[in-house]
Amino acid sequence: MANIQDDRLLAEAICYAVEAHFGQRRKGCDVPYVVHPMEVAAIAAGMTEDRHVMAAAVLHDVLEDTPSTAAAIRDLFGEDVLSLIMGDTEDKREEMDPRDSWQLRKQDTIDYVRNKATRREKIVILSDKLSNLRSMTRDHDRLGDALWQRFHQTDPAMHKWYYLSVVRACEGLEDTDAYRECLELIGRLFGT
Repeated sequence: MANIQDDRLLAEAICYAVEAHFGQRRKGCDVPYVVHPMEVAAIAAGMTEDRHVMAAAVLHDVLEDTPSTAAAIRDLFGEDVLSLIMGDTEDKREEMDPRDSWQLRKQDTIDYVRNKATRREKIVILSDKLSNLRSMTRDHDRLGDALWQRFHQTDPAMHKWYYLSVVRACEGLEDTDAYRECLELIGRLFGT
């Protein structure tokens, strides 16, 4: 059962995400970026009542995609939320071209989910992947294969490998609607 402090933490995380992502857009479209982390938090809420997991879900991209720092997140939201965010934060390998590091970064994520992620981290990660799959499926329905040109990796087979590998690594969540929807969208988007 959540308490008032946990509800306040979640509300503050939502406000922080809105401010941190202000002015950003989703890749290849005019949708405000913050819609994505809000959807991720809503998906996570379908799998848990844990407000720290929901807060991490709404904040999952602030370290990758905004000037926010781990120290600031720790100070504002605590070590637990920061740890959950870190489970879904890529090492961008800034020294490499993103096209060259894509497969390395994705393999790191797959390995982490498969070998180290807790159930709570898997909820954040699966929620993020489901939101991305929903967005990609909608855009693919509209744009067709031109969709893949907006990404550093333009081969849809590589995206299928990545998403299917991450979802399958989310052991323990197979009984959730989010898990089943991920598999359904992967089949629809990439074929079986």
